[in-house]
Amino acid sequence: MFKQIHAFSGFSVDNLTAAKEFYGKTLGLEVEETPMGVYLKVAGGNPIFVYPKDDHTPASFTILNFPVEDIDAATEWLASKGVTFEHYDNMTDEKGIARGISANRGPDIAWFKDPAGNILSVLQEG
Repeated sequence: MFKQIHAFSGFSVDNLTAAKEFYGKTLGLEVEETPMGVYLKVAGGNPIFVYPKDDHTPASFTILNFPVEDIDAATEWLASKGVTFEHYDNMTDEKGIARGISANRGPDIAWFKDPAGNILSVLQEG
């Protein structure tokens, strides 16, 4: 039954205006406004729905991953836009990148937060 359904994901934010600014201007995604929230248009066709929630609690896990070809270039570009990367002891380097490829431990990945505190990432697979 669900095999042919075009599913989409969604998450909440505490300030829809700040979210539209961040996802649209900082990240450069196409943002479509609706009466209930906004859709983020990403490659692949299925949008991501972002909706306001008065008692929003930021996700404590990665809610959105952006695969990139060059993680160093991506993190530099995001940093130039004011994005701050998360740093985890014994895991990330000075740029905030966990270098998984060279350690044979998965992708190179860097985590950052949206204005609502939700965790996002850019990642490069080897």
